[in-house]
Amino acid sequence: MIEEALTLYLVTNSDGLSDEAFIEKVEQACQNGVTLVQLREKKASTQEFYQKALAIKKVTDKYHVPLIINDRVDVCLAVDAAGVHIGDDELPVDVTRRLIGPDKWLGVSAKTVKRALEAKEQGADHLGVGAIFPTKTKENAPTTDISILQEIIHTSQLPVVAIGGIKEGNMHKLNETDISGVAIVSDIMQADDVAKKTQVLKKQIVSIKEKNHHDN
Repeated sequence: MIEEALTLYLVTNSDGLSDEAFIEKVEQACQNGVTLVQLREKKASTQEFYQKALAIKKVTDKYHVPLIINDRVDVCLAVDAAGVHIGDDELPVDVTRRLIGPDKWLGVSAKTVKRALEAKEQGADHLGVGAIFPTKTKENAPTTDISILQEIIHTSQLPVVAIGGIKEGNMHKLNETDISGVAIVSDIMQADDVAKKTQVLKKQIVSIKEKNHHDN
């Protein structure tokens, strides 16, 4: 189930959007093929994050799309989200796993094989690997070579989502990889036509996954 859910993974960015516009974009994405939503709110207060998570969960539940909360275990538990995704500067993986329990999904960012293996050992369900391409979402994020991405997939044997600067125009560069999915931020959140953009991206990633599955 998790492998399918990771296919087209929307990481949100509400910068410059009203709450209504933000929710509308997420709904359009869920309606048109996004398979998982990760709510990412770096600047919100706990109360704001909680309220936004409740609002977004109504949308994701309506379309049977799992909701994952970025970094915040408390918000994940408060709204009963499907899981949480943590980076290097959050709680340790094993501690996070203990807090969320065995049934919620735990995604972990990994840039190296060592980090990937540690995360797996400590209870990660899947990995986010990147930034694959330069990205404005995370300023100065070092890029991860596609060969490292492949090594992490094969060594960890966990489902892996490629993240960072992935867009309609460069996703083909992931053709030879065994990724479970792609995480998209700006190409969906900043699209003029979210519905159409989501459909195009979904077709691309499904084609990559089918090709790789066939090649294996």
